[in-house]
Amino acid sequence: MTALQDLETRIQQRLDGTVIGMRELIRALVIAIVARGHVLVQGPPGLGKTLLGKSLAAALSGRFTRIQGTADLMPADITGVHAFEQTSGKFVLHPGPIFTEVLLVDEINRAGPKTQSALLEAMAERQVTIDRRTYSLPPAFLVIATQNPHEFEGTFPLPESQLDRFMMRVEVGFPGAEDEAAVLTRYGTIAAIGAIGAIGAAGSTVPGDVTADQIAAARECADQVHVSPELLAYVLGVARASREHAQIALGLSTRGALALLLAARIAAGLRGAEFVTPDDVKEVVPWVVPHRLTLSSEAALEGRSDRELTRGLLERVPVPR
Repeated sequence: MTALQDLETRIQQRLDGTVIGMRELIRALVIAIVARGHVLVQGPPGLGKTLLGKSLAAALSGRFTRIQGTADLMPADITGVHAFEQTSGKFVLHPGPIFTEVLLVDEINRAGPKTQSALLEAMAERQVTIDRRTYSLPPAFLVIATQNPHEFEGTFPLPESQLDRFMMRVEVGFPGAEDEAAVLTRYGTIAAIGAIGAIGAAGSTVPGDVTADQIAAARECADQVHVSPELLAYVLGVARASREHAQIALGLSTRGALALLLAARIAAGLRGAEFVTPDDVKEVVPWVVPHRLTLSSEAALEGRSDRELTRGLLERVPVPR
């Protein structure tokens, strides 16, 4: 077992103790952790995404904070403020919830565009600027943002620049009958509900937590996975096809093409391969590409979806042998 596979196994085993199902989302989170990316989760509320975030933070021996997106949420509510302290006679930073290892922004598209943009610098540069002073965020900083479907009332669409900062978007639906029955069985008591609040408490660690050295070893393992010139041309072909599609107003950016390559490289490493194949690219395309596409007005009127157009892109690009 490679260091990359060991990392996924440890995280999956740790989360299996609290999270039921969501295997696809957990794999996406593992890829994001290794690639230093962030994940946007789309789906209805009440499916256990907060529990997943808390459990992941506990597995990484890190802090967990949560922000609830609302129309009146302000940037300072996320980043923090400088407040004058009479005892010291100085302005002292009162850090906001963004100073953490795992940040869950729940219902991000209920917050206004100004507040959404407050996350841009943090997600891209892993730092925040408050009153013209720059503060570094923890090295393991990870954003998991959830967004309601656009047909929900009171939502603001995320700007293209914000969407492009998310390495992946994963769509989560209602669990299957077996998984939902398991959730009701496990958490159907008052004691079990109370125990959820203790998950990821500050300073709590248990044997078997993922260490920074293990994550570093997984990243080194991913970098050793070979990418052939033909595979690189295939990734660039997908990006180019998105930019030339008549029903796509804004195609895949260079940042998006890089995210696609990194995600495919890590996906190949997770299956123990020494080189990336087109199938690895196809596996991660539904997570990396659709949310970065801006549909033309004609496509929107025809009811086309970004996922549908993404499938069409793969059919247009020749697969290298």
